[in-house]
Amino acid sequence: MHRRIAAVFLTIACSALGPAEAQEIADHAPLPVLCRAGAMAGMDMGKSEAASTMAADAAHAALSSGMDQMQADMMAGMQAPEIDVAFVCGMIPHHQGAIAMARAELKFGKDPENRRLAEGIIAAQEKEIAGMLVWLEKHGK
Repeated sequence: MHRRIAAVFLTIACSALGPAEAQEIADHAPLPVLCRAGAMAGMDMGKSEAASTMAADAAHAALSSGMDQMQADMMAGMQAPEIDVAFVCGMIPHHQGAIAMARAELKFGKDPENRRLAEGIIAAQEKEIAGMLVWLEKHGK
């Protein structure tokens, strides 16, 4: 309920602003409390029990699988000397990480809205990766 109220408020606030101001809010919006590990403390189980359950849960393992490699590849890609190349080389693993998370949602998630979101993420990110690879190929010649 609180998430919906916050989302409605953010939508109304952003619609009253110009595009630059709305983008500034979106770029710097803090992670909602529910998304933080500490939010688990409010559940029936204790904080440490919740954390260990999540770590052992196959769905959460799939969601975070490959994130360390994605982070390493993203940071390595961003070291390219030319900024345009660094941007693309960092974005490819970033998009691959989003695809992996979306596939985990499709495998384990139940919410129809999130499943549609995951399908859209996969389609959009795959298309963008293909475009970035074409750009890199052209740029490298």
